[in-house]
Amino acid sequence: MVAKVEWDLRGLIIPLITPFKDDLSIDFAGLAELVDYYIEEIKVDGLVPCGTTGESATLSHQEHVDAIRTVVKKTAGRVPVIASTGSNSTREAIELTTLAAEIGADATLQVCPYYNTPTQEGLFKHFAAVARASRLPVILYNIPGRTSRNIEPGTIARLWQEIPEVVGVKDASGDLHQAMDIYRSTDPATFQLYSGEDAMTLALLCHGAAGAIAAVGHVVGREVKSMCEAVWEGRIFDARRIHYQVLDVVDALFVETNPIPVKQALRWLGLPAGPLRPPLEPLTEAGQQVLRTAMAAAGLLE
Repeated sequence: MVAKVEWDLRGLIIPLITPFKDDLSIDFAGLAELVDYYIEEIKVDGLVPCGTTGESATLSHQEHVDAIRTVVKKTAGRVPVIASTGSNSTREAIELTTLAAEIGADATLQVCPYYNTPTQEGLFKHFAAVARASRLPVILYNIPGRTSRNIEPGTIARLWQEIPEVVGVKDASGDLHQAMDIYRSTDPATFQLYSGEDAMTLALLCHGAAGAIAAVGHVVGREVKSMCEAVWEGRIFDARRIHYQVLDVVDALFVETNPIPVKQALRWLGLPAGPLRPPLEPLTEAGQQVLRTAMAAAGLLE
């Protein structure tokens, strides 16, 4: 077991949307406003720019860097910034992650390489190369529903054991048994699992998760943060009550592809969001009805 890079972050981490102007350029002023809102009003514990929810797939290389720079500068050390700089190209992931380190990001979120479906050995070598190049703490991002490749628990454990910078995983596998396998093969003192499947956050917290990197935190951030704290304080019934209080909203925020519903919700809440970049389309009328009904029932809209 190698000596690990220091990393200890628990709580609610928001994977920020990227607000756009009507001409589909990035609304950097709006992005800065969101940073202040989530730090000052929601009291988040960390921020992730340029992730799935930030429409990273449609950002140019320069936009990616500029968005991370905006978030780091506006955050000004108030909470950690975990730059999402993964790619299905190892070279590109290294380039983006190295730039994020130079900008001042505190850690990096590294998605499983998508489309080219590498072997588990290929995944190990990919993450190891990125980690060694930047020396930032690395949080793996396992979301097989989008990448078509699962990072197996054995590969995660091996990365934790052999690569000092690998300090955690955002688990969006939707597989509770896999999460349990990760717990059994790592040490929570040096490896932190974050929920990335928002409907499963309560279950993962009860198994020892360090918190959530939660797209739904844009809308029900206070509740997710309170649920985390309730579990850690042993108030399981309170945590379960919060879970079911917001579950309909959580489900509605995925009624169509993320971040389509999240951006619609933020527009209704009067926060910067703007349009989506193609090929994503605005939330359908049917989707709007589901989302509005859930948010109204939760007291989030009149």
